[in-house]
Amino acid sequence: MNEVQQLARRQQRIEELCAGAIRALSGQADLHFRGRRLHRGRQRLPLFAPHLHPGIESDDFASLRGASDGLALRLSLSDAALHASLCPNDPVQRLVFELLEQIRVESLVPEALQGVAHNLRHRFEQWLLAFHRSRLTDSARGILLYTVAQVCRARVTGEPVLEQTEDPMEATRAALAPAMGGDLAGLRRQRRDQAAYAQHALAIARLVGEMHRSADAEDAARHETAGAEDSERAAFSLVMELDARVEAGMTAAVSGRSRVFEAAQAQYRIYTTAYDREVPATALARAELLQEHRVQLDSLVAASGLNLARLARELKAILARPAHDGWDSAMEEGRIDGRCLAQLIASPTERRLFRSEHVDAQADCVLAFLVDCSGSMKQHIEALAPLLDVLVRALEQAGVASELLGFSTGGWNGGRARRDWLKAGQPPWPGRLNERCHMVFKDADTRWRRARPGIAALLKSDLFREGIDGEAVNWAVARLEARPEARKLLVVVSDGCPMDGATSLANDAYYLDNHLQQVLQRHERAGRVEICALGVGLDLSAFYSRCQALDLGAPPGHAVLRDILRLLARPAPR
Repeated sequence: MNEVQQLARRQQRIEELCAGAIRALSGQADLHFRGRRLHRGRQRLPLFAPHLHPGIESDDFASLRGASDGLALRLSLSDAALHASLCPNDPVQRLVFELLEQIRVESLVPEALQGVAHNLRHRFEQWLLAFHRSRLTDSARGILLYTVAQVCRARVTGEPVLEQTEDPMEATRAALAPAMGGDLAGLRRQRRDQAAYAQHALAIARLVGEMHRSADAEDAARHETAGAEDSERAAFSLVMELDARVEAGMTAAVSGRSRVFEAAQAQYRIYTTAYDREVPATALARAELLQEHRVQLDSLVAASGLNLARLARELKAILARPAHDGWDSAMEEGRIDGRCLAQLIASPTERRLFRSEHVDAQADCVLAFLVDCSGSMKQHIEALAPLLDVLVRALEQAGVASELLGFSTGGWNGGRARRDWLKAGQPPWPGRLNERCHMVFKDADTRWRRARPGIAALLKSDLFREGIDGEAVNWAVARLEARPEARKLLVVVSDGCPMDGATSLANDAYYLDNHLQQVLQRHERAGRVEICALGVGLDLSAFYSRCQALDLGAPPGHAVLRDILRLLARPAPR
């Protein structure tokens, strides 16, 4: 097993173990991790407190178990509706209020679950140490939040503060004690009554918010002559925006509910299919222009320095499966070979009378890349096209059939479909209101060498208009289902949510989003095609249960390919 497979499978095993522990402790059966974020069904749960999010690569297993136990306690012992109704809007106050509610539920661990209490303590200490080692406590803001977290948890749970950092926070603790002493006692006294506890927590949150604003001025003066990077790092790195997620520099896609889609009982509408088309990419440009694009693409591939042979070996290791491929005869162990029994009589000392199954890795697999050719992808295509070209070529060397597909629209802002709708008097809720355009850059039966001009059409800039993702996924899945291979994978490459201006204006903003989510849920349940996504500078876990964010802003190379291989190696969700 190669390194990529090992990392992906380790992450999958850890997430499954942690999710199992959360389900067992909370009694909620539909909890699972998706994109390293806890979900209930397809609903992404809030981040809760900052110490509940360790890194699988950077933290020990006890920290991961402690975070899992903390999440389970929060789900089982906290009234989410009551908490949401009381949560303040100010981000600093909200952070403190979230942290104090998490401390409350962690203090309620039953006596019989001493292992859980140990895990929680270990995780909190590891978070404190990581916070201190990152030098965030060097700022007045950082030491304030750090001290509040320790003092409140020590008072509510009865556990001591972290000995290694007692000295740095002593002055801040002395300043806090007179102002919040009464509320600290109230936290301990009312910890079994969430509503009463929340009143003391809100008072502490408001106090910390006021002190934080004072610390802002102090840090600004301290860092007046320092670099902007140091000032930003020391300022407020701990505070999370609890309704958004930015991980490793990647922003998360955000979606919502479409009232139009729900009112139609989740029946997706299409105003007209008269102008829809499916075309080979070679028909979209003159042969001379495709040749120019091919020369440009070849130069981009050469500049990337990607190792084709190594990539083909890794793809085969990920996608191939053991298969029976005949028998090896004249073996010294295995199954008796009936054809050699006469030899045994003629030569009783002969030992090579057995045969064994010959097992070879065979890639009975087809993989399709579905590229979002919306306008915003145009800026990424010069970095993406050489990656796709090399991947298609490597898949061929690995014995895996591949397709390269794309989707866009035939016009901006609805095109001819919208003009027909306007002529008809603009009937309400028309559904999809544009000309769908599906493009085949390479089909599964065409070898890479013959498909080179079609792949080069990716660089044709006027292909990129708008994107109707749900219909494109249905189309690509249907193509794969018609293939004879045993395993079928679809990799969607996109940099954002579905977007068609005419459809959104005539229906509502999330109409296409909800259709894509419905399509993905249906195909995931069917299980005939494995669907995953590569988010170009974006985390697409709002839509895809199996996704990976790519940073194409970095120089092209094996780091990006490693992310893609890790995605392919990740098992499909159950």
